[in-house]
Amino acid sequence: MDSRELRNAFGQFATGVTVVTCTSADGRPHGATVNAFTAVSLEPALAQVTLTRTSKACQYLDGKPFAINVLADDQLDVAWHFAGRPADRTPGWVDGPLAPLLQGAATTISCRPWRTYDGGDHLIVIGEVAAVEITARDPLLFHGGRFRYLGPVETHWSGSLDCPDFGWFDTTAVFTPLLERNLR
Repeated sequence: MDSRELRNAFGQFATGVTVVTCTSADGRPHGATVNAFTAVSLEPALAQVTLTRTSKACQYLDGKPFAINVLADDQLDVAWHFAGRPADRTPGWVDGPLAPLLQGAATTISCRPWRTYDGGDHLIVIGEVAAVEITARDPLLFHGGRFRYLGPVETHWSGSLDCPDFGWFDTTAVFTPLLERNLR
């Protein structure tokens, strides 16, 4: 299989952009941009990231807690910074419950180490979710080798006569159930 063609095929799946953060061997915060993030299980609460074996973060994660920072749509510079193109201004760090977190992330997921698996040229790291922090910020996306942004929100009601905004009934409509005797 041609690796470029395979990369292009994988790139057709739109993903969010995350930075996996942990503590380096000398105790300093460290991060790596990763778009291979997956929710694994609700019970137990498990999340997975996949990192290239040559990354420094891969060696720092061995049996250590980590955090998954889902980047917000205004954090493109942060994504590039941790992908090997350092920004002029270092991203801001905050203390997390288990591992350092990035300031301004759309969501953070703090994990305890659970299991690691061989993933070829990558290491599959599964963490047990200990804490989450969710904001209302839109995420940064990645598709087709490029960073992307969410478009305008459209309701599933579009085109329906029952749409609360444009249809027969508005949000103030009150529906009264028929009495049981009227159904006979």
